[in-house]
Amino acid sequence: MPLTLTPIPGIPLIKTGDNLPNIIWIALSNNQIDLIDNDILVITQKIISKAEGRFVNLSEVQVSQKAKEISKTSNTAPRLIELILQESKEILRITTNHLIVEHRLGFVCANAGIDHSNVNMESGNLKDCYLLLPKNPDLSAQNIKKEMEKKSGTKIGILIIDSHGRAWRNGIIGTAIGVAGMPALLDLRGTEDLFGFRLRITQVAVADELAAAASLIMGQANEKIPVVHVRGFPYSLRESSIKELIRPKEEDLFR
Repeated sequence: MPLTLTPIPGIPLIKTGDNLPNIIWIALSNNQIDLIDNDILVITQKIISKAEGRFVNLSEVQVSQKAKEISKTSNTAPRLIELILQESKEILRITTNHLIVEHRLGFVCANAGIDHSNVNMESGNLKDCYLLLPKNPDLSAQNIKKEMEKKSGTKIGILIIDSHGRAWRNGIIGTAIGVAGMPALLDLRGTEDLFGFRLRITQVAVADELAAAASLIMGQANEKIPVVHVRGFPYSLRESSIKELIRPKEEDLFR
């Protein structure tokens, strides 16, 4: 079966408390897509965070002394620095416009994944409106998976993605931050290559590969495609966790 990625248009702007499984289900129906076993839904973290009410009004953030000190060497507002500190385990680098941190969820990213684009709170000044990542993307994915499977009577996977930068490379790319019902990492160690040699270290970040492909369809600006339907994923579905993709600190050669 070929790998097919289909955009799901027609999803409205999401507000706090919205029932995402119902909204996605209606959008799938309107686009004449019936879920079958082994399908995957790729969902941008932004609508997850919005539905979960992860909005922050920057003008209401209380600034710590540490945030004030960091702001002296970074061209970043002290209140935003404070938000980044609250969402992070550790600051790894401070640059003119970014803080590279270990997020509380374990992965390394810029500014703790805090977002300002395409974010509008129900009230308040738009310039003060920011959005945090979901508290537990794996759990968010699992909850959506259960509801979609209940509605469809199928076994599917859910992938929650965000846009991250990468060491040594320019530009952002779609990256997995939450999974349910699909592998995050594929271990090919012990598999024979074309000439009979057994692979010794090869592990494939299949969730990140799919996230990058779906991100091409979702876009980064005003495309309004927060969900992509995937059919023909070339590997068996199974339960996993985003932790499969997070390299232990003692093996991280970039820190």
